Amino acid sequence: MQWPCIITAMVTPFTEDGVLDEVRAESLARWLVANGSEGLVVAGTTGESPTLSPSERERLYYAVRRGAGNAAVLMGTGSNDTHHAVQMSHEAARWGADGVLVVTPIYNKPPQEGLFQHFVKIAENLAIPVMLYNVPGRTGVTLTADTVARIAKACPNVVAVKEAAGQIESIERLLETCPGVTVYSGDDALLYPALTLGAQGVVSVAAHVVGPEMAALVQAFRSGDITTARVLHGRLLPIFRDLFSWPNPIPLKWLMNQLDMNVGPLRLPLVYPQDVSILERLKANVEDVRRKQITQHAS
Repeated sequence: MQWPCIITAMVTPFTEDGVLDEVRAESLARWLVANGSEGLVVAGTTGESPTLSPSERERLYYAVRRGAGNAAVLMGTGSNDTHHAVQMSHEAARWGADGVLVVTPIYNKPPQEGLFQHFVKIAENLAIPVMLYNVPGRTGVTLTADTVARIAKACPNVVAVKEAAGQIESIERLLETCPGVTVYSGDDALLYPALTLGAQGVVSVAAHVVGPEMAALVQAFRSGDITTARVLHGRLLPIFRDLFSWPNPIPLKWLMNQLDMNVGPLRLPLVYPQDVSILERLKANVEDVRRKQITQHAS
């Protein structure tokens, strides 16, 4: 698989009574691919994966695959139970996923050697590529660059990493330590600085609502128009920040529903905040960006 620049970690659409909405998932996947996303992640954190049953995961994958066309579709298969993560990863391969995104285990906080053995067990004998996912703010454990290098050396199909520690230094360290591994920012706000260091792109939340603008940023950077890329980054930064004013995907789902993208409710234990003033500002910023067509007027 050729790794794209913008991979969107998809929300999971539900009907108003909380049932998986496969029709909406398919149409959303189609819309995202037509609006800047070159790849999709199914059943990741943004997709409320802890609340999905095994049957829902499978039906969701096939719905997204139908809508995604030729775009890459990765399946989130992380677990704090190594055996379960192995099982889900092999299921994803049987379904036809282009790769798996595997987050570090939550709650049990393994040491680096435990992380090494965990990921090796998942990747060995797996016929599709693996993207590791480091997000210590959610999992309580940090996957170091040295451990990533060890894993990639032991398992040639471990070929990418989503780095979401929120620090540009972590991305820089990965690029220095793991030259054969494709590095993605897991934070939309760090897309532009990550590109300047040599990262491939971003596994994005914001591309749900400003996908064409993010694609324009990447295109400007790749073509050497650094000024335009930097201006686009500055204009999108308030949106990136407000999308994480509450735990993801709370602000995103609220916003998408406000924009008539109709992805339905959150599943408990996630809830919307009572004070939506920041979310109202987020909505206004997105509408302003769209109205001004900043992809055409970045100067």
